[in-house]
Amino acid sequence: MKVLIVEDESELAKDITQYLLAEHYVCEVAGSYREAEQKIALYDYDCILLDLMLPDGNGLQLLEQLQQQNKQEGIIIISAKNATDDKIKGLQNGADDYLTKPFHHAELSARIHSVIRRKQFAHTNIIENHELTIDLLAKTVKVHDQLVPLTKKEFALLLFFISNKNRVISKGALAEHLSGDMADMFDNHDFIYAHVKNLKKKLQQAGCDNYLTTMYGTGYKWEN
Repeated sequence: MKVLIVEDESELAKDITQYLLAEHYVCEVAGSYREAEQKIALYDYDCILLDLMLPDGNGLQLLEQLQQQNKQEGIIIISAKNATDDKIKGLQNGADDYLTKPFHHAELSARIHSVIRRKQFAHTNIIENHELTIDLLAKTVKVHDQLVPLTKKEFALLLFFISNKNRVISKGALAEHLSGDMADMFDNHDFIYAHVKNLKKKLQQAGCDNYLTTMYGTGYKWEN
């Protein structure tokens, strides 16, 4: 799962990033309105943590842009401002939740999980796909009730495929999902092939049917 942290307080952004990385999220940081605007235009995210007070703009304007672009990211406003008007405006403009600084890491993580679950998985912590069962909270995968040990990358790939099932996903999109804007630094996407190959092998060895189709020259598609 990929999170964009729009926050001009560098120490706070670093603190949030370190915590979320340990929680298996891919994180990117935008320290200004302009930088956030550019990232939102170029990339897709599962959740955006948005500070309202930025040095070169207002976070509410970013919310309006997200609506205009029909973006589907979950939005959590994080702001030191506790004014009711700001909260109402944010929620009216498309935000999914509002968290006032200072906040505890555990609360932030719970809010992110809740927003992503609501947006992508219809409020459930358990995803069932035929013989495949995924527990979002425990971060476990089972096939016919047999636990399948996946790496963090493999687990992230599986969730991404299932949340985009029956859609062709390019290798570039997969690289971006796993590595954020660092994906542009790779000369090729061989590492994606390796992760996908390992994921398919582990699932099939556990008795899972092969729902993942390679679209040669394009990417992959989870079909069912």
